[in-house]
Amino acid sequence: MPPDLAYAAVRDAFVAHARGEWTMPPKLYLTNYPAGDFRAMPALGGGHALLKWVTSFPGNPARGLPTVTGLVVLSDAETGMVQAILEAGAVTALRTGAAAVIAAEALAPEFRVAAVIGAGVNGRAAIEQLGIRYDVCVYDRDRSRAKAVFKELGVPGWVPRSLRDALACDVVVTVTPGREILLPEGALKPGQHVSLMGADGPGKAEIAVGELARARVFCDDWEQASHGGELAAAVEAGSIVREEVTELGAVLAGTAEGRRSADEITIFDSTGLAIQDLAIAIAAYERADELDLPRLEF
Repeated sequence: MPPDLAYAAVRDAFVAHARGEWTMPPKLYLTNYPAGDFRAMPALGGGHALLKWVTSFPGNPARGLPTVTGLVVLSDAETGMVQAILEAGAVTALRTGAAAVIAAEALAPEFRVAAVIGAGVNGRAAIEQLGIRYDVCVYDRDRSRAKAVFKELGVPGWVPRSLRDALACDVVVTVTPGREILLPEGALKPGQHVSLMGADGPGKAEIAVGELARARVFCDDWEQASHGGELAAAVEAGSIVREEVTELGAVLAGTAEGRRSADEITIFDSTGLAIQDLAIAIAAYERADELDLPRLEF
């Protein structure tokens, strides 16, 4: 799916959800820690219903297996008939990359240079989305993987000398497993924006709680983020309350403020929404012939 199609679909889904036109309950976690977890994510909107059954098993790459696997089932909302089955990893990557850039553009509209931390499957989607619009650098622990990603995706960019150099960019997109803090207290400078895409479950974090407290914080969905995202630890510690966090969809819909000054530090906590998956699934289904997707009878 072309990046611009994924971008438009996910942006429209944020707005539809903010207006109450598309609905979803918070994702349900079935945990098997420390190995990983299973997630059930339903959504309804645009004449369709969706259920995403997806996993996150961080140790899988060492076994030669993907971290994220699963299925997305798209159904007709009027008849209940199954319309499409999609591979969850591909859908997740498309919507994660799009959401990272949508948040950056909404909350730091003047930025020109962005850094992506992590060149895995979801990181590559963010790199592709950013690379068609902005200057982008990529940091990965595997420097050769970071270098190769530009040629593989066909977008311009460079590899910074260090993680510290990458974290100094105007916009930073973190797409890591969330097992360690990338941004300790005091790390962010005035005017920076960070899209935190990696910590999408209990116990994961890419930023220190104290750093969240000194920034203007946005999230994709309060219920999810306050229980299983970057915000969870800050909420538990009492350093952030609901009134201090703005949902991105409200900003995109024009019902809430985004960035208020050039020096403001903005942070977007992404936990991944079923309405984003629904948007990608509908876009793929409606363009099945154009995207050369196989058609099966159910």
